[in-house]
Amino acid sequence: MHVTYQPIGIIHSPFNRLEDMPIQPTSETSGSGIVEIFPQFAAGLKDLDGFSHIYLLYHFHKAGQIRLTVTPFLDQEPRGVFATRAPSRPNPIGLSLVELVRIENTLLYVHGLDVLNETPLLDVKPYVPQFESPSDVRIGWLEGVKGNVRTQKSDNRFQ
Repeated sequence: MHVTYQPIGIIHSPFNRLEDMPIQPTSETSGSGIVEIFPQFAAGLKDLDGFSHIYLLYHFHKAGQIRLTVTPFLDQEPRGVFATRAPSRPNPIGLSLVELVRIENTLLYVHGLDVLNETPLLDVKPYVPQFESPSDVRIGWLEGVKGNVRTQKSDNRFQ
C-alpha cells in the first residue's frame, strides 16, 4: 500500500533554526505565527473561528533518517520512537496543539508554536476537551521529567 499526502498550507513561525525551537507548544519559548492555508482549501475553514485551540498536523520536513530507538530531548536514555514525539519516525508527522487567535481570509494567527518555519501543513483539527480529556492518564518515562518541557529547546540530534 502506498499513501501520499498533499500539504494544505505552510506554517510560518519565528523559528528558522532547530537550535532556537522549543520542543513542545507549552514551552516558555513557544512563539506566535501564521498558518497559511492554500486557497483551494479555504472553504474548509468555515466555522473554525469558533474554536479557541486547534491541532496542527504537519510534515517534519527537516527530519533525518528513520530511527526506531531515539534519545529524546528530555532524557538521556534511548527510548522506542513510538514512546516519544521525536521527528525521526517511519512517517515523519508532527502534532501540535496551538491557540487560534484569529482568522483572516486563509491566514490562521496562532500562539504556542513549536514548529520550524516553513513547515508543510497536512491538516487542521479543532481541539474539543470533551473528546480528548481522559481522567486517568499515565505518561510513562516522562513522569520524572515533565517540568523540564517548559525550558528545553531543540538541537540537531534528529537531523
